[in-house]
Amino acid sequence: MRKKLLSRAPMHPGPILFCGDPHGQWQHIIDAALQTHARAVILLGDLEPARPLHIELEAIWERVWFIHGNHDTDHADNFANVWHPELAERSLHGRVVTLPCGTRVAGLGGVFRGAVWYPKDAQAPKFQNRQAHARITPHQDRWQNGVQLKHWSSIYPDEVEQLASQQADILITHEAPGYHEHGFKELDTLARRMGVRMTVHGHQHDCIDSSAHWAAQGFQSFGVGLRGVMAVDGFDDFLGSVERSSHGHTPTHERDPFEGTPGSIELSVLKSEN
Repeated sequence: MRKKLLSRAPMHPGPILFCGDPHGQWQHIIDAALQTHARAVILLGDLEPARPLHIELEAIWERVWFIHGNHDTDHADNFANVWHPELAERSLHGRVVTLPCGTRVAGLGGVFRGAVWYPKDAQAPKFQNRQAHARITPHQDRWQNGVQLKHWSSIYPDEVEQLASQQADILITHEAPGYHEHGFKELDTLARRMGVRMTVHGHQHDCIDSSAHWAAQGFQSFGVGLRGVMAVDGFDDFLGSVERSSHGHTPTHERDPFEGTPGSIELSVLKSEN
């Protein structure tokens, strides 16, 4: 698929924000985008909006991009609010988009599943693409005349190959790459084939320091935790991050639903070594 250039969106002076699994919570993302004058806000999946995503994030929608996660196909309402027709231009899944600042961002939403393709099983994929899977799906089990609802968030080999034929600066995924205990080396290979300098993922609800792996990987890798926000300005200066945890050990943007303790926006300034 050809790379898409979006030049209509206004250029904001601030960082690119990468937002870990929101699971239906939005105010901390809106606050961070407005207070940092973010040039782009990128959601890493497991969105679960109660309303269509463009309505939930109306205040900052012109700078929002996203991929879907596994929980976005848990039920019909999630699907409707993430695969809404008005959202298609803002989905990064399976393509490369050039932001107004010139940064090329690629996206791969969803997760690996054994019923489709689970690389750690060391078995051949059961289906190369969603169309092949849909053809053998019983009519009563199909969703929108395709695969079962949950498999709209499954990763198919053809989606990975389609991305691998393109070039990007940043690759965002829901699944973690190989540095993570629960990650996949196939995403490392994809990142190298695309020539990216950075990968960012959600899904695991953690933020592990993977810098010891960067030289061998050939790219920097970051995870963003549950309802976390990571701010990046360029590739050499990692400005800082705000992480949320279910134990309240880290700064937060809003009231933590697990702890009930209010927090405040804090972006600690960090510098990555070149």
